[in-house]
Amino acid sequence: MAEEFPQAILFCCDHNAVRSPMAEGLMKQIHGQRAYVQSAGVENDMEIDGFSIAVCRELGIELSRHRSRSFQEMQDWGDDLGQFDLIVALSPASRDLALDLTRHSAVEVAYWPVPDPTATGDSRAQKLDAYRAVRDDIAARIRARFGPPA
Repeated sequence: MAEEFPQAILFCCDHNAVRSPMAEGLMKQIHGQRAYVQSAGVENDMEIDGFSIAVCRELGIELSRHRSRSFQEMQDWGDDLGQFDLIVALSPASRDLALDLTRHSAVEVAYWPVPDPTATGDSRAQKLDAYRAVRDDIAARIRARFGPPA
């Protein structure tokens, strides 16, 4: 029996600058308007990563206008984490914070251990390959969890 498709999904990682914006963009591309999709980070101390923008652009996903935000900013702006049916954490720190912030809510928190590509590779080509691998890993996980494009 297939799982019910969530109506609202939050992807999260450490800075909302690399992995979680990629996941948000990929989810929107693969499943369109099927669910409300956002992303956040434990911290908001970085702008969107240029390599993330580049490797997503290869698939027609535009991330250059993404504005990084933290869980704290979400709460300050009145966003209730309890509004999400599913929070997908892509790093241990984001998983721990998501579990803590939703401990009194009926929100499923899933953990997808996706590596941080920022310290991988010395050359531009090596870095792009590392980011592509992360992008493709996230896309495969989205398809495995939510099915093929609708």
